[in-house]
Amino acid sequence: MPYKYTIHQHTYTFSDLRTLMARATPFRSGDALAGLAAETYMERVAAQMALADLPVKTFLNEVVIPYENDEITRLIIDSHNGVAFAPIAHFTVGELRDWLLSDEADTHTLSTLSTALTPEMVAAVCKLMRNQDLISVSRKCEVVTRFRNTLGLKGRFSVRLQPNHPTDDPKGVAASIVDGLLYGSGDAVIGINPATDNPAAVNRLLQMLDSLRVKYDIPVQSCVLCHITTTLELIKANAPVDLVFQSIGGTEKTNSSFGVSLSLLAEAYEAGLSLGRGTVGNNLMYFETGQGSSLSANAHEGVDQQTCEARAYAVAAKFNPLLVNSVVGFIGPEYLYDGKQIIRAALEDHFCAKLLGLPMGVDVCYTNHAEADQDDMDNLLTLLGVAGCNFVMGVPGADDIMLNYQSTSFHDALYVRKVLGLRPAPEFEQWLVSQQIMDENGRQLPPGETHKMLMNTVL
Repeated sequence: MPYKYTIHQHTYTFSDLRTLMARATPFRSGDALAGLAAETYMERVAAQMALADLPVKTFLNEVVIPYENDEITRLIIDSHNGVAFAPIAHFTVGELRDWLLSDEADTHTLSTLSTALTPEMVAAVCKLMRNQDLISVSRKCEVVTRFRNTLGLKGRFSVRLQPNHPTDDPKGVAASIVDGLLYGSGDAVIGINPATDNPAAVNRLLQMLDSLRVKYDIPVQSCVLCHITTTLELIKANAPVDLVFQSIGGTEKTNSSFGVSLSLLAEAYEAGLSLGRGTVGNNLMYFETGQGSSLSANAHEGVDQQTCEARAYAVAAKFNPLLVNSVVGFIGPEYLYDGKQIIRAALEDHFCAKLLGLPMGVDVCYTNHAEADQDDMDNLLTLLGVAGCNFVMGVPGADDIMLNYQSTSFHDALYVRKVLGLRPAPEFEQWLVSQQIMDENGRQLPPGETHKMLMNTVL
């Protein structure tokens, strides 16, 4: 059905819900590239006003991608919790925004809503919010997950130690791991993007990671971010797989372009559970997402990139992940042109994921051909720390020499913890203190015996 809104005697008409959502989205280069963005500022305002007046329950009756054509739409509709939705069923999108910002919507209340809201509902309310609104609501959310340590507790801020190497050289990877550990990074995961998806090469990295973890009794989890079919092969070969990784998107066609489906994800999830490698919990899936991936694959189905991204979170939620990560600036300026668009998209992704009950982290990053720099990333990193982001990346020197993009360093994570009074995951923090890497107040200690032992492991 068409939606209309009149401003200064000019009536703007939006042919369907998908079009209304796209026109209401704050401007970004990807939606313009797809021909979905509002043509003028006034058209965007009209779409936002029409969206604000829309009953939230509309999203249960009108879908942006047909139910019969898309397994993610079917997942969203079939898993919706009508009982949990009942208390907010009378809201318009604008009223939902106001309620989320109110004191009534506290941490406990928001935790009960994850199955009541659909991705399209949270994407819609997101489009009506300023950046500070996104931060305010996100900060109230708490999503806690566990494998070998406990992630997502309020007052905690974790780091994925990302020790990539252009040739997957185990010694080079190990050197970066030791560097990160000595700066208090790695509690989210020690996660390597392999230069090759070759099972033998991946297995060598897994064996090295597990040997280092066992030798020093480090309460962390590891992951080599290969394709999920490679992980399945390695699980069957009894390799030491902790986390099962996969990039995902918000349409069935996007996931098909990644070589995955809901059934394949379910198979890998069950295979990971069968290993029983977690010690304090069994959240073992690790998903990465990012605005623009569906458009890049020509699989967006006419849906704006922020709504596509939110739909990916329904896929993630089905498999009780330990970590979800928006690699927000990695896809390039065709989709998020500059620092302003990257910052906005990161805050949107974090907000939507947290409302949907996901343990969200963000790769605070940009490519070298984007109109962004490290000052933009400093701003975003600080905003995400305030917003209660679960984790960020720790890359040596903030410069990933394998993937060739700019991210955040071990020092950046220390900065956020220091200025905001945040701490690592509790089990990892205890290990850092016991190894005299950090004192009980979170201060880095001078090099000691543990530093020498870890360095000798690499040498």
